[in-house]
Amino acid sequence: MWSYFGYQATKDMILPNRAYAFFSHTHKAQKENMPLLDKILAERVSLYDYELIVGDNGKRLLAFGKYAGRAGMIDFLRGLGQRYLSLGYSTPFLSLGASYMYPSLAAAKAAVITVGEEIASQGLPSGICPVVFVFTGSGNVSVGAQEIFKLLPHVFVEPIRLSELFGKGRNVTSKRVFQVYGCIVTSRDMVSHKDPSKTFDKADYYAHPEHYNPIFHEKIAPYASVIVNCMYWERRFPRLLSTKQIQELNKKGCPLVGISDITCDIGGSVEFVNQTTSIDSPFFRYEPLTDSYHNDMDGNGIICSAVDILPTEFAKEASQHFGDILSQFVGSLASTADFTKLPAHLTRACIVHGGTLTTLYEYIPRMRKSDTLDISDNHTNGHINNKKKYSVLVSLSGHLFDQFLINEALDIIEAAGGSFHLVKCQVGQSTDAMSYSELEVGADDGKVLNQIIDSLTSIANPTENHGTPSQQLNKISLKVGKLQETGMKKDSESDPKRKKSVLILGAGRVCQPACELLASIGTASSCQWYKSCLQNDSEEQMDVHVIVASLYLKDAEEIIQGIPNTTAVELDVTDHRALHQYISQVEIVISLLPASCHVAIADVCVKLKKHLVTASYVDDSMSMMDEKAKNAGITILGEMGLDPGIDHMMAMKMINQAHLKKGKIKSFTSYCGGIPSPAAANNPLAYKFSWNPAGAIRAGRNPATYKSQGETVHVNGDDLYDSAGRFRIPDLPAFALECLPNRNSLTYGDLYGIGHEASTIFRGTLRYEGFSEIMTTLVRIGIFNAETHPLLKHEGRPTFRNFLCELLKIDTEDMNEVVVGEKKIAERILELGHCKERGVAVKAAKTIVFLGLNEQTGIPVSCQSAFAVTCHRMEERLTYSNTEQDMVLLHHEVEVDFPDSKQTERHTATLLEFGKAKNGKVISAMALTVGVPVAVGALLLIVNKIKTRGVLRPIVPEVYLPALEIVQAYGIKLMEKTE
Repeated sequence: MWSYFGYQATKDMILPNRAYAFFSHTHKAQKENMPLLDKILAERVSLYDYELIVGDNGKRLLAFGKYAGRAGMIDFLRGLGQRYLSLGYSTPFLSLGASYMYPSLAAAKAAVITVGEEIASQGLPSGICPVVFVFTGSGNVSVGAQEIFKLLPHVFVEPIRLSELFGKGRNVTSKRVFQVYGCIVTSRDMVSHKDPSKTFDKADYYAHPEHYNPIFHEKIAPYASVIVNCMYWERRFPRLLSTKQIQELNKKGCPLVGISDITCDIGGSVEFVNQTTSIDSPFFRYEPLTDSYHNDMDGNGIICSAVDILPTEFAKEASQHFGDILSQFVGSLASTADFTKLPAHLTRACIVHGGTLTTLYEYIPRMRKSDTLDISDNHTNGHINNKKKYSVLVSLSGHLFDQFLINEALDIIEAAGGSFHLVKCQVGQSTDAMSYSELEVGADDGKVLNQIIDSLTSIANPTENHGTPSQQLNKISLKVGKLQETGMKKDSESDPKRKKSVLILGAGRVCQPACELLASIGTASSCQWYKSCLQNDSEEQMDVHVIVASLYLKDAEEIIQGIPNTTAVELDVTDHRALHQYISQVEIVISLLPASCHVAIADVCVKLKKHLVTASYVDDSMSMMDEKAKNAGITILGEMGLDPGIDHMMAMKMINQAHLKKGKIKSFTSYCGGIPSPAAANNPLAYKFSWNPAGAIRAGRNPATYKSQGETVHVNGDDLYDSAGRFRIPDLPAFALECLPNRNSLTYGDLYGIGHEASTIFRGTLRYEGFSEIMTTLVRIGIFNAETHPLLKHEGRPTFRNFLCELLKIDTEDMNEVVVGEKKIAERILELGHCKERGVAVKAAKTIVFLGLNEQTGIPVSCQSAFAVTCHRMEERLTYSNTEQDMVLLHHEVEVDFPDSKQTERHTATLLEFGKAKNGKVISAMALTVGVPVAVGALLLIVNKIKTRGVLRPIVPEVYLPALEIVQAYGIKLMEKTE
């Protein structure tokens, strides 16, 4: 059991020479809680704070947020059914009970799943559709609520697409809808800067919310059926929804049915939620037009829920959760006198030991002593009044206090001989809320100040091996203001760095590694590899500013979060004027968009004389740009990824080295693929998709051509085995190229001419052992047929099981659940002749069951073909979790004859890379091995290491020698061996 005590009661209960563990709210140096800390210090006690007990992922171990979200969502779905009934609509939500009515969380979830199955099979009345749930916040409460929502057949929609969805939904007046819609909104969707020329900046918003206007009522609320409010809010921020705003929306016919205020912030972000509700009476009805409140469901207005003890509805699970975690360390706390011998997570949670602040919390008195007067009081004649000659205003935001990053920042400043003055400090009041500080940082030497800023940047953008796990997962967001100085020297003289800009088009998985590499140039973290690999003629330093552009601003903002020297912008590349505007502002453009977009982008780059880098193959249409690029004096560098990219660079390096030694190439064999790491290969296919399954499957069904032992071999993408069931490509599980045995040399033309065709099918793992034989069988069953299937044309949706029976020609009359299992499916595959080996049939059957293609749930209305059905299931079941790693393997083997000595050498080169955990998620190996080379290509152009103009591939020493060196220095290891 745990209790919440009022502040004064807690302070008066402190007894001398004791140890206490509770939620003290002192570690962030909040002014109002400092008397409590003084009392603890004076009484020589030890203080452990529950809020500071965090796991290796930086998340609190003792919290109930997810249970509040789960219970609140279930309760609201029940009330939603009652409210719709009062409006004349019967929905599956009516069958749901309140959370406390179920014996367990599992039972409650099972009930929600049943509701979801009914929605999937029977649909929702057209008059209430589309039913849109808007979730605010991204912490544990929101995660818990979304966990329940995802048990329903659902589709998540970007905020920018809500109006489009609403329009489409309202145009369909006679059809039932078989799913609900979710939309997750963050602060950037709720406010906009008062200055139209400025975009949303999270750090700036946190520091200066008065500079922003609310827009949620205009952009989001008009399209919401339900608002699930899970966000943290303070009174200095604009409200999510005011009383006046909801009254105006109601007059315009807003479809909002209800608000589940799980935060239970009375009179807070939702102004008209003015009362808490109870578990046995969880709703009130607010009527905006009369500004009146009612305790029933049967009139006009909006239903609201605001239960403040939601976790108690799952009392057993919530108590077990808290108790299980607490019990793990209560014994240690009670029996260990020396707190330094405690486990690390408990040591970190000790603020005071024996009346003395522990090392981690020494920043508290420093923060208290710092003058917190407003910055306007510290200006004299336009300059900051500081004893140091140079000063700069540094804005820090993030988990500054709960992850001790503020401690590290202050240590960096003082260790370098600098000073700091606390100008402003806003403290997040929950574990999921960020804190913000403005520091006036000073130094007597401009170089020292630059060093301090670089060091602060390094903790804002840590390398893989830098800092503790919590620091890696909770980076600081840093902004540096304009340098001020008391002397007459110009700013430019004290900042010797050149400024360069790179525009990255596309904010997919590959973008973040590319962005991080380029943005790190000029910082302390890049010095070693940058100087060793790029020996510039001048000692001049350089900063690279990276602009990430995406069709959806939210995607670009997520990419740059925590990365200094970056800007996120919204850009539709089909908008020629906007594309022209952004390209004109930079030196280099990187396009990570589909290859079909490259030529249009290249046209603009030619006109504006800007270099372009892509990771895509240089096709005929791009090759035709060669003369134009030369005339413009620019380089269009393609194939700077993994495949194509590192594979071609490694190959040409090996081949050219052999030629320099007078050797002749006897054979060249290459393997390249992206597959799950062994631990993540936990399904019958031993494969997972790190990109869209539909695109991967389409690529896998393309034909391929390769040469082997003097013959040109053509392979149909659907027939990976010959009539005898033998693998069509002998002894090669992946991408394979062999030159003719009687050839004396292999040119890039040979490599590219064969490889360009073959790589389409072999890239990935479509020759991965086990994968190919199963996929061949599934193709023959027909589950990849792209034509519209008769069963899927009509409004009444079949189940996955019924559809599978149709494909396998199984009679569905009088069938029971047991019949369509692995054994029956395997037998039917053999009977229909889809494969000849029982072992293969069993593997295919296991795959079908794993994908859920035999389940008794309805097929979504969006699936009109067998291909769409299969891809839908693959996207659900064959994706990487947040903690799973993928793996990239690239291996070249070259046999070289030396006629003079009659010797043969075997040269090998191998790249093996795994996904890496960073900032709470895994950056895939595929993203790293594509994103890093494309950024390296841009860097080589920035420093003028590539002087060739026109359309270029990385097959010349001018490109591949420095590129491979940088790639390895940056941490992607290439192992070479000669036998």
